[in-house]
Amino acid sequence: MDYTREIYWNIGHGVVLPMYLLSFAAMAMLAWGFWKRLPIYRQGKALDRFDRFDERVKRTVAEIFGQVKVARVRGGGLPHSMFFWGFLTLFAGTLLVMIQADFFTPVLRVNLLAGRFYLAFSLVLDLAGLLALVMLAALFSRRFITKPAGLESTDQDYIVHQLLFAILVSGFLIEGARMAASELTQNPGLARFSPVGYLVARLFTSFDPDSIRTTHKVLWWLHFALVLGFFAAIPYCKLRHIVTTTLNAFFAPLEPKGTLATINLEDESVEQFGAATIADLTWKDLFDADACTSCSRCQDRCPAAATDKPLSPMKLIQQIGAVAESAPGASLTEAIGEEAVWACTTCRACQEICPANNEHVNKILELRRNLTLMEGAFPGDEVRSAVSNIEVNANPFGLAFAGRGDWAEGLPVTVMADGAEVDILYFVGCYASFDKRNREIARSFIKICAAAGVRVGILGKEEKCCGEPVRKLGNEYLYQQLAGENIELIEGYGVKRIVTTCPHCFNALGRDYRDLGLDLPVEHYSSYLHRLIETGELQLSAQAEPFHFTYHDSCYIGRYMDIIEEPRAVLARAGGRVREMEQSRYDSFCCSAGGGRILAEEKTGTKISEARVKMALETGSPLIVSNCPFCLTMFEDGIKTGGAEGELSVRDLAEIVAERLA
Repeated sequence: MDYTREIYWNIGHGVVLPMYLLSFAAMAMLAWGFWKRLPIYRQGKALDRFDRFDERVKRTVAEIFGQVKVARVRGGGLPHSMFFWGFLTLFAGTLLVMIQADFFTPVLRVNLLAGRFYLAFSLVLDLAGLLALVMLAALFSRRFITKPAGLESTDQDYIVHQLLFAILVSGFLIEGARMAASELTQNPGLARFSPVGYLVARLFTSFDPDSIRTTHKVLWWLHFALVLGFFAAIPYCKLRHIVTTTLNAFFAPLEPKGTLATINLEDESVEQFGAATIADLTWKDLFDADACTSCSRCQDRCPAAATDKPLSPMKLIQQIGAVAESAPGASLTEAIGEEAVWACTTCRACQEICPANNEHVNKILELRRNLTLMEGAFPGDEVRSAVSNIEVNANPFGLAFAGRGDWAEGLPVTVMADGAEVDILYFVGCYASFDKRNREIARSFIKICAAAGVRVGILGKEEKCCGEPVRKLGNEYLYQQLAGENIELIEGYGVKRIVTTCPHCFNALGRDYRDLGLDLPVEHYSSYLHRLIETGELQLSAQAEPFHFTYHDSCYIGRYMDIIEEPRAVLARAGGRVREMEQSRYDSFCCSAGGGRILAEEKTGTKISEARVKMALETGSPLIVSNCPFCLTMFEDGIKTGGAEGELSVRDLAEIVAERLA
């Protein structure tokens, strides 16, 4: 017996013309809906996101069909990906049926949907429909029944879920009615290759043939109307993310993560710095609002939101979209809230997890630039004082710059002004230069380099703050002033390689300074030490006492620079046995000091550092290891204020390695 079926069974080929006309009408409504939204995006400034076109296309295909960013999210990630694959398979199968009926059969006289291929086709589509239906039920349960904290739902969400359910269920009912009339008794071998359809067909066994045909025809037109309604509705509701999220995979930046546009401060024609209104943002910033799926994943990962600060990355995107749509001339800061703007630690957890490739952090930084450069605002008087100290003494502590290199007294370190040949320039940073606790990290690093035979130079009293904290607070002017002076010094000494123990200095010198002309290899000491160990230049003691620890991934090392495994490998070689926190690696939880917050007091909600210390305690480890002076400072504070003294201590990677040198 031949395995195939009659396309348009019980409907007739006379339906083809009206079917295509109605389909074109639905597609026209879809196109018109997006055309009407273009003026909203055009309110933003120009931005080239069509460069490196081939690379963008490859990334888009990989992200959309691989669903990697969606699937890695806990909770609804995997069900959403599986629903996508199931629904996409059904859509592809429907297109193949249309091509067979309207091209292969009448034009080429070839039937692809026959024989073993048709058996496989029937089975795959049936299982894909079942998968889509089950995953949609799981997503419905998550959104409306179990409903995680922070996940907001509207009437529109109910309507979208009901529409999708109706499309899938009506599709199976159509199949069941057709099979009941044409396969259940006539060709049972074929019917079993549509297992779900077979079970549904059993529901029609009590119907007479005429009733089955009538029911089938009514269901067919209902299903067709639902599908047309689905496509026509896409640009007018939350379904628009099907298109906009796909496009956002193409529009996502290709620059290194964390790249921030460098303002041309010498351009006298510029009258506005930062974003005061919608017109000061880019079109991509406005497009992000349409790409947002309101899944709350960014909000769930945000340390500010988790500790009751008035910032939600998800609401930030939505608020910008609402202003663009209803009041484009309104103040963005007033719409979002100044306290929310300052609450961000720029940890980038929101962007790392966002399946829509929305860019939250840069929007906040543009708002801060307006507040700082145009309005002279600060998140607090303590920040104003610290910035003033940086302006006068090139460090936030207000200490004399002449003492910047005092920590190195008695160590094998060369001050660059003395003219000796060095292998690396150690850019020390403000905390390792002046903070008593962090000076121990600088000394440990020098001890390690000496053991590896590395000649180290420092700028000493000539070094200035890298400018990263003030830049993240919006003060581009002070940042560029500091950066320019540091670059002039570094280039003047003919430095070949820079190593830092501060992730913020590392990001500034290794990425941001390139816009200002510095073109040198810059390394963070965690990856630098890993390389020295791997090449055999640095030997660790084989008799070192094993120790248990939990490791904190600094945001500016992990998420920003993808340095995840290297520090763990170094600690393992030193005898460490890691107990990972629940939020680690790319999902790591911020210490609270990024985004210039190291200079600010945490006045709202609970302390982010205390929340992170609690996560460390849950591992049962007596030690938390970091590789960032900001993180070390925050955790020591969080241990004290969180009542964890005696249960947990914090140490730096360099201290541990220095103690275990061969």
